[in-house]
Amino acid sequence: MELRQLRYFAAVADELHFGRAAERLYISGPALSQQIIALERELGAKLFDRDRRSVRLTAAGATLLEDARRILSIADGAGDRLRRSAAETSPLRLGYVSWLPPELATLTAPVGVRVDDWVLPSHVQAERVADHSLDLALAWVTAGDAQRLGLRAELVRVERLRAALPGAGSDVAVPAAQVTVLVDTDDSAWSSWNDFAEQFAAASGAQVATIDDGGITGDAFYGHVHRIRGPVLASPKRHTASTPPTIGHRPVDAPAPVWTWSLLYRADDDRPNVRTAAEALVGFAHTRGWTTAPTDPWWVPADDPHRQVLRSWADHS
Repeated sequence: MELRQLRYFAAVADELHFGRAAERLYISGPALSQQIIALERELGAKLFDRDRRSVRLTAAGATLLEDARRILSIADGAGDRLRRSAAETSPLRLGYVSWLPPELATLTAPVGVRVDDWVLPSHVQAERVADHSLDLALAWVTAGDAQRLGLRAELVRVERLRAALPGAGSDVAVPAAQVTVLVDTDDSAWSSWNDFAEQFAAASGAQVATIDDGGITGDAFYGHVHRIRGPVLASPKRHTASTPPTIGHRPVDAPAPVWTWSLLYRADDDRPNVRTAAEALVGFAHTRGWTTAPTDPWWVPADDPHRQVLRSWADHS
């Protein structure tokens, strides 16, 4: 008698319907029937009375069901404990998009954190945390997506975005209404940035330029700056290409676009090492002033999970 057969038996006993039980178990109806017949043959007892209209437990089936549920509960509990123990003793997996605090290794040394090799867009990293592929991630997320995915979003950095433009850079701000934002047609790669950029343009009067070459970053980005011949909002994605000497950077104001980096982890993840890592990173971010909003008028999307906190801090500063 195998655990698998007991699971099949318990599912049929719960549903009293072979079709529904098969769907619940993700196997075919005939395969499920064969497994129940094999179990009955091994035990030498009929477990179900069945006809075309109904399925009923026999007295022998009712006796087995009580034991089967107890055995399955013990097996499941043992498996959960082993998986939890392995998770608590293994390094936490942390994903990121383009920014990592240089002090990460020191801050998380007590619990152990391994930075994941896959550098992926924010929305993908958030989904990987939700499906347990990652334990933590540093990414941008909306409040709606965090709630939908069952994630907690702790603020760890406020990044004021700047504009790139032909010519020399300076500290003289460019009004937001004079800035162009790039939106890429490949939404699978750039959905987070596209969402941010389109909302910023709608709120500030900035112009939108649609591109299809991934030029949100890299050499292609600087090519678009030269083509547009004006200030273009630079994304928080770190550029792998060096800034050409013909390109400068200036701050943006009225309002200043602010990108928030969140530390993401599952809201129901109560492991002590996850809590310790989160407290270390968030606490350090506060002491370094990384979570402070600009003093001049700034902007974040309406669905930014940290909007109210930033507004409250700004009001009391």
